Amino acid sequence: KVPKPTKASSKKKVEEGVDTGDGWDEWSHGKALTKPADQLELTEAELKEEITRILTANNPHAPQNIVRYSFKERSYKPTSVVDQMAVHFVLEGSLLHQDSDEARRLRSSNDLIFSETATIDTGAEPDEEKPETPEAGEEDRPDSVASKTDKKEPKLTNQFNFSERASQTLNNPLRERSCQTEPPPRSIFSATANQWEIYDVYVEELQKQEKNKEKQKAIPSKKDNEKSKKKMMLMETQGDDFTKVGKASKIFERMVNQNTFDDIAQDFKYFEDASDEFRDQEGTLLPLWKFQYDKAKRLSVTALCWNNKYQDLFAVGMGSYDFSKQGRGMLVFYSLKNSAFPEYIYPTNSGVLCLHIHEQHSHLIAVGFYDGCVAVYNLKEEGLEPVYKSTAKTGKHTDPVWQVRWQNDDMDNNHNFYSVSSDGRVVSWTLVKNELVFTDIIRLSVNGAVSEGPEGLVVQRLTFHKQIDYLFLVGTEEGKIHKCSKTYSSQFLETYNAHSMAVDAVKWNPFHPKVFISCSSDWTVKIWDHTINTPMFTFDLNAAVGDVSWSPYSSTVFAAVTTDGTVHVFDLNINKYEAICQQSVVAKKKTKLTHIEFNPIYPIIIVGDDRGYVTSLKLSPNLRKKPKAKKGQELPKGPEVEIAKMEKLLSLLREPEQNAV
Repeated sequence: KVPKPTKASSKKKVEEGVDTGDGWDEWSHGKALTKPADQLELTEAELKEEITRILTANNPHAPQNIVRYSFKERSYKPTSVVDQMAVHFVLEGSLLHQDSDEARRLRSSNDLIFSETATIDTGAEPDEEKPETPEAGEEDRPDSVASKTDKKEPKLTNQFNFSERASQTLNNPLRERSCQTEPPPRSIFSATANQWEIYDVYVEELQKQEKNKEKQKAIPSKKDNEKSKKKMMLMETQGDDFTKVGKASKIFERMVNQNTFDDIAQDFKYFEDASDEFRDQEGTLLPLWKFQYDKAKRLSVTALCWNNKYQDLFAVGMGSYDFSKQGRGMLVFYSLKNSAFPEYIYPTNSGVLCLHIHEQHSHLIAVGFYDGCVAVYNLKEEGLEPVYKSTAKTGKHTDPVWQVRWQNDDMDNNHNFYSVSSDGRVVSWTLVKNELVFTDIIRLSVNGAVSEGPEGLVVQRLTFHKQIDYLFLVGTEEGKIHKCSKTYSSQFLETYNAHSMAVDAVKWNPFHPKVFISCSSDWTVKIWDHTINTPMFTFDLNAAVGDVSWSPYSSTVFAAVTTDGTVHVFDLNINKYEAICQQSVVAKKKTKLTHIEFNPIYPIIIVGDDRGYVTSLKLSPNLRKKPKAKKGQELPKGPEVEIAKMEKLLSLLREPEQNAV
């Protein structure tokens, strides 16, 4: 129970200064307040204890009944926010103690300025007497001795002008510079850090302009040359401004684009197709972003490559596979963070047929062209031209370059890459200073030996072994695959009669050292053990196969694209005979798919077609299953799991042969 206060006790509390609220008035008129359900239960001793004063941070003199007019509701409304701060004393000034170091520094600088101005005004000789300088206490007085005389009093530094100047921006530095003098030392003023940053940028810009003017004055030229130099100076300043704004605008563009396609971004991050549980181990592909550049609509996607360092960035080579319609090409870089516009654009005079991004130095890109040239682009360098490019004098190919692949640095730590062309040459290119140095590794011929004449094989594809550095495979237009060595170049190590038409892709398995895959225009995809001449698996896809790619997460999963616009995904661990996903991913029936690549980190693939489009697709959970251990067994860790899976498949295929023997 709460004791009911009497009139005497309430009167006593009012006299002592206790703030009595509306509840005391209601109790004094005989009305009782309702007790809340969660009120704290106190003992009789605690209830009888009297608390006369409570110290709070609120200002007791602050008004509690402020009413302001609300134009929105057209009525007076009480304001709940009251300023509780009490200001007792405020003093703004710029006085310095006369014995302080700062005051002495200011006094000495003023004396120096006064002596210089007095010498200039009077024209007196150094031996003549100079007027006495006023004392420190009389400097600011208007009735001082210096003000009464005819001599000019030195202008004292106003400590508040600099703050105003420091807050100015670079809107028009030329106009500001003409009316302002050199600022006093930084120690005199109390400017904030942001003001000093603005001031430093302002001074740097003025110094650049003064240097440009000095260069123009030092070199005499005609009026036309002067006009051109002025234009160049304006272009330089404008270029600096564009570079400052470029990064911010790119980030802003990504933000707008991600807000526009927020539903796709959410699917990319979180969506998993729940219906996979009822599909009997089959899966689907969820379309995500579609990448397109207007100036590359009539070009085909001839190459795709992901960046290993920045997993959202990939390169696209643009050209044409129709040899009767050859012309310009393009090298384009897209990011998953912005599907509306490319990150980098490099137009080329000849069509791009292949490219490869360096694994360690992701800013270096090797490119092969239809005219036989190879080039190296550097994303860190400005400009649209490559930093290295082969010519007829430096050993360029005489036929289209079908494949380029970066290699490990040589003994002198020089970057190098290999290229293969239809002229039958496999060439090593080394980046030395400002030029490409070439070395013919092997010239393939029909008889399997080095060819010295023009009768070489029409070589199309090249792939290097992941673990054995000297071993590589070469696919030809006649359908054969040759196993070659860098160190033993007199003839082939092995020849596989792989396909009846041109070999479109040859790739080693990223996990198992013996297995590689090939595809061809004869509608087939074949998996090989390089120690055996016959294929281990053969799949007929009922259309010409443009490209095939191993997955980076499983040794038994690969994907292929066909010219009828279909993506085929296989998992040999689940089904050794049919694809677990066959899905058409193009809008038009006549569109042909040309290339496919798995992302090294994310569960997505990108697919290019002959209309210049690149489509990104997300793999459903059934297409990226991990192996499960049986009861009482433990799976090995790391890549050994995938090697064990492939070894088991190969052993199952070899069992019938062993039984037959």
